[in-house]
Amino acid sequence: MIEAAILIVFPFAMAFAATSDLLSMTIQNRVSLILLVAFAVLAPMTGMPWDIYGLHFVAGAVVLAFTFLLFATGTMGGGDAKLMTATAVWMGWNMDLAGYLLVMSLLG
Repeated sequence: MIEAAILIVFPFAMAFAATSDLLSMTIQNRVSLILLVAFAVLAPMTGMPWDIYGLHFVAGAVVLAFTFLLFATGTMGGGDAKLMTATAVWMGWNMDLAGYLLVMSLLG
């Protein structure tokens, strides 16, 4: 049941954000909020150790700080920054996050 929730929430939220951004050039705050709350609720249910759980939020904080600077300089939109932060929380502090950020910087 938990796996099903994980496989539904993240992909559908990302698809909704992509569609919304494509059609209206906006990403609603609720998409990022849904992703953060879903991770905060679902991750402990999977048996994730608390130290790893914390590192996922550290990854989000680091990405938020960096994307906030990009937003402040006009390089990135606010919705994109919040969505990248929420996605970083799901990815955690590992090499997958670095690859994701690299791809997003090239394609975004």
